[in-house]
Amino acid sequence: MVVGRIGRPHGVRGLVTVEVRTDDPDLRFTPGAVLSTEPAERGPLTVVDMRWHSGTLLLQLAGPDGGVLADREAADALRNTRLLVPVTDLPDLEDPDSFYDHQLVGLAAQLPDGSVLGEVTAVRHEGTELLVVRRPGAGDLLVPFVQAIVPTVDLAAGHLVVDPPEGLLEL
Repeated sequence: MVVGRIGRPHGVRGLVTVEVRTDDPDLRFTPGAVLSTEPAERGPLTVVDMRWHSGTLLLQLAGPDGGVLADREAADALRNTRLLVPVTDLPDLEDPDSFYDHQLVGLAAQLPDGSVLGEVTAVRHEGTELLVVRRPGAGDLLVPFVQAIVPTVDLAAGHLVVDPPEGLLEL
């Protein structure tokens, strides 16, 4: 599961900025944490140091050979690398109405009458969570992942219910 994406270098000593994609960055990016990467050949990466600067997460990383990234060029070579943790390392969610993205992707999206709307292909985080629902022959639909519009998520049955407000399906 993706927990972050490396952005631009910060300074000249090998620090990287990270676009955080986890609810608990202080746990995921603690010094000593080993992160898989996408593309795989860029990792694994080990967190050497972590700090926040003006709301941006900064990491000092060691590469697959164990050497610490020491300059801007080495940091820039990792730009756009996705940082991953195994799904098995994720804690159980205490709130029954909370889901990890990987649990939602692949679910069938149905309308309240049971007719098939499409399949959830991604979850976007843009202020609010949006489900990307691929509709056969009609392209992708962005569905706000809120209780009023998605009242039911049944992981065991492999589907969720979308109760769209008027006009949503025409967008």
